[in-house]
Amino acid sequence: MTEVTPDKETRGGEPPPASPPPASPPDNGWRKEYWSRNLRLMVILLAIWFIVSFGFGILLVEPLNEIVIAGFPLGFWFAQQGSIYVFVILILVYAKMMDRLDSQFGVDEQENQEAGK
Repeated sequence: MTEVTPDKETRGGEPPPASPPPASPPDNGWRKEYWSRNLRLMVILLAIWFIVSFGFGILLVEPLNEIVIAGFPLGFWFAQQGSIYVFVILILVYAKMMDRLDSQFGVDEQENQEAGK
């Protein structure tokens, strides 16, 4: 005779079959390291951009205006064009550094494209 209880089912005194142990979660330590390096790079590059655009273009414009290059005061140049040039350069640096970081962690696009062929 089979006895049924809300928690478990037993048959003739036999214990219920053992369930397999839960699978362990995959190791995501590399993902945390990858993201922390990405954030560190972004913070450094944004700090450089802030210093160039706000610091040189606004806060330090008077001392920099005493330096004249090609007929233009340096502070004026940073406020009008320099911060834009630096921003474009920082975008290129970020792209290059992220390609290098992707290669280090094995998540680069070159490898994924070759695997799909």
